[in-house]
Amino acid sequence: MEARPGPCFPGRRRPYSLGVSNLETAPQEIRCAAAAAAGPVVEPLTGHAVALGGPRAMTVTRTLPTRGRRMVGAWCFIDDYGPEAAAMRVPPHPHAGLQTVTWLLSGEVLHRDSLGSLQEVRPGRLNLMTAGRGISHSEESEESAETLLHGVQLWVALPDGDRHVAPHFEHHAGLPVLTEGGAQVTVIMGSLGGATSPARAYTPLLGAEVVISGSAALPVEPGFEHAALLLSGDVEVAGARLERGTLLYLGCGRSDLQVSGQGRFLLLGGEPFEEEIVMWWNFVGRSHDEIAAFRQGWAEGETFGTVRGFDGAPLPAPALPTTRLKPRGRVR
Repeated sequence: MEARPGPCFPGRRRPYSLGVSNLETAPQEIRCAAAAAAGPVVEPLTGHAVALGGPRAMTVTRTLPTRGRRMVGAWCFIDDYGPEAAAMRVPPHPHAGLQTVTWLLSGEVLHRDSLGSLQEVRPGRLNLMTAGRGISHSEESEESAETLLHGVQLWVALPDGDRHVAPHFEHHAGLPVLTEGGAQVTVIMGSLGGATSPARAYTPLLGAEVVISGSAALPVEPGFEHAALLLSGDVEVAGARLERGTLLYLGCGRSDLQVSGQGRFLLLGGEPFEEEIVMWWNFVGRSHDEIAAFRQGWAEGETFGTVRGFDGAPLPAPALPTTRLKPRGRVR
């Protein structure tokens, strides 16, 4: 992508230190262990507050992974932030073994990465970064009292056969929109009702934003497990009312999904992910030694390239835990 001048950020009063990243200074091993339900369920998973980037940073709500369930298809990480008048400033940091998905509802974010990409992310446009064997990026935005920053950051675990692919970046300003009854569905990743996103996916999955005004029956893949995350408004999915800060896990086995109300929610799904993985900091690997090698590569300035144009130092790598990280499957 051709480099161009980015926006200026005058008068930044409070850094909003988050983005498609895990900025915890002492990240714990994330044990991906829960199995997909064999049939349809309605299981609310209460998220937890996570302060990212220090005492002055905004708190996000993390609804995946949770203690009760760790993955929905290949989706392995969900942070919901805002709406709030705040500025985002995330220094360069690494990723490996996953795809990052940025989806905004309001505000703007400037993305830079070690491939040389420079892209403004706006509401309704998909930012997809495939880390593969290693990439680094930064994110920042302007604080504005007129425009609230509100978005969701997600990770998709890459399967073993594709997790060492060359890193690449995609930005999709035009995504397919499906109308079903009182629902307007923007297909972010995967397919729904014959509408297919142009974004590259490495496992069968679905990511969609649903704007509902009334009621609808959404056609879904019965072999996928699904979950719904409320973004705004008052919405019922499969007869259960969605609550902010709670991911509603729906299991497998549905060929249609009943939704109603007035609002907006994120619908996630995918074929159950059967591989054992290790999640730590901003990496998805398969062993302790692999995670340690990723960390060392970042600490020594290798593997992940250089993000140019960001005014500041890269994020330091946190210390590894004192015990060895273990790969975990979806069944305890």
